Amino acid sequence: MSETVSPSSLVIAVDGPAAAGKGTLARRLADALGLACLDSGALYRAVGLAVLHAGGDPADEAAAAAAARTLDTGRLSDPALRTPEAGDAASKVAAFPSVREALLEFQRRFAREPPAGCRGAVLDGRDIGTVVCPDAPVKIFVTASPDERARRRFAELQAAGAKAIYAAVLSELAERDDRDSNRAVAPLKPADDAAILDTSTLDADTAFRAALEIVAQRAPGWRRLVQDVR
Repeated sequence: MSETVSPSSLVIAVDGPAAAGKGTLARRLADALGLACLDSGALYRAVGLAVLHAGGDPADEAAAAAAARTLDTGRLSDPALRTPEAGDAASKVAAFPSVREALLEFQRRFAREPPAGCRGAVLDGRDIGTVVCPDAPVKIFVTASPDERARRRFAELQAAGAKAIYAAVLSELAERDDRDSNRAVAPLKPADDAAILDTSTLDADTAFRAALEIVAQRAPGWRRLVQDVR
C-alpha cells in the first residue's frame, strides 16, 4: 500500500547497488535541503550483525526475523556496520519476507513523520522507490559500472587499513548484485518512474549537482531552494 505525503513535505527515494555512491548522495541531499536521512541498508546491516553477534547464521530466516523484530536502533551508529561481513550478512537477511515486513513500517513512518524540524526525508536503499515509498515525488536510481564500484569499494577498504584483493572485491559485489536483483521479495531494480543517475564517470560534486537538477525537475515547489543550494 502506498503512502501519502503532505504537499508541504518532500520525500526523496535513492536506490541502487552497493558502492554506486547512493549513500553519500543521499546524505548530501538531506544536508543541503534540510531533510532527515535514513540509510535503510543500515537497518539490514544491523539485523545481520545482530544475528552474527548472537552466534547465528544470517541465512537462517527464523533468527533473522527475530533480530529484525527486536532491533535496537542504537546499533545504527555501530562502526561495525560498515564492514564487509555486515554487508554480506545484510544481503542475506534482506532476502527474507519476514525481515523486510518487520522493517517496512519503520521506514515508512520515518518518511511520513521525519524528525522534528525536518520538512521531509531522504531514504536510500534498494527498494525505497518500488516498495517503501512508491509515491515519493523524487526517485533516483544511482548506478555505476561493476568495475568502478569495485574500485571504489577496494579504495575504501584500503583506506580503512583492511587487507583486500581487487578481484575478490569485484567477485563479492557481483554475488551481492545477483542476490539483491534476483530475490523473490522486493528485488533491486529501478522504479518505473525513477531517474537513472550513472555515476561511473562522475565525481561526488558532479553527481550531487545532477541529483539536485532531478529534484528541481521532479519537485517544482523546491526549485527555488535547489537554486540557492547550487
